[in-house]
Amino acid sequence: MATKIRLQRQGRKRRPLFHIVVADSRAPRDGKYIERLGLYNPNTNPATIDLDFERSLHWIQVGAQPSDTAKAILSYKGVLHKDFLINGVGKGAHTLEQAEEKFTQWLESKESKITNKVDTLASAKDLLAKANHERELKMKEAIAAKVLAKNSPLAEEVEENSTDETNPDTQNSTEDVVIETTTEAEESANSTEAVEETPQAPVAETTEADETQK
Repeated sequence: MATKIRLQRQGRKRRPLFHIVVADSRAPRDGKYIERLGLYNPNTNPATIDLDFERSLHWIQVGAQPSDTAKAILSYKGVLHKDFLINGVGKGAHTLEQAEEKFTQWLESKESKITNKVDTLASAKDLLAKANHERELKMKEAIAAKVLAKNSPLAEEVEENSTDETNPDTQNSTEDVVIETTTEAEESANSTEAVEETPQAPVAETTEADETQK
């Protein structure tokens, strides 16, 4: 029976969670498995990997073939490197003690890299949070300054002066319009009265008296 080390999807939509399992290569992805080796959570940064190192190494040594993603996980955790060193012992390249020493050195360097990455991410997160906090404080200060300037007594006096300055102009303009209209009305009334008071000459009567005298 051909066995594979692969991922079995769990979790919810857009928040996947994977079990690392050993299963028959003919079984469906989310079907029956032989043994569960660990858990892989890609939702964190860096990704969370909980792996049974010894059982994973055992299945690699007995010929289980990992999938591409499972191979990357096993390499990241050092399972494939440990298998390589053990195969070197069998070929006489080095002793078991040397292999263990080399693997310990590799593991320490790997852990230091992971620690540095976590520290870098944490510092970047702190800097981003600090920058966001400072930006919010500046926005609040700007809004408070605007409100204070609007509610200050000086601003109220300026508004009152502006209203006082604008109101007399409008009143004077309206008074001028009223005076002009009244003067025009008075002039038109006087002209009509003058026309009515001028006497008309009795043209017809004079002509008849002249005819009788003739």
